Amino acid sequence: MRTVGQRKERPIGLLASGALLAEGARFNDEIHRLPTGDTTFIPKGVYRFNTHEDANQHQLECLTKGMAKIALERVNGRHR
Repeated sequence: MRTVGQRKERPIGLLASGALLAEGARFNDEIHRLPTGDTTFIPKGVYRFNTHEDANQHQLECLTKGMAKIALERVNGRHR
């Protein structure tokens, strides 16, 4: 087995720390920046495909629908 990187275990303290609170807030902000169904055009969920080709086809269909939706919104003047 190969280990890549190192992980530092944080001690559990009895008193709150401002530095840990700030670190938690930064972590929360980064989590909220992860892609959602609105940015990837792929609805959230668990997908199971029989082949890679089926998965690629699903991705292509979602991307096509999303691009068409944005194009229609731009034509109608309602794009973000």
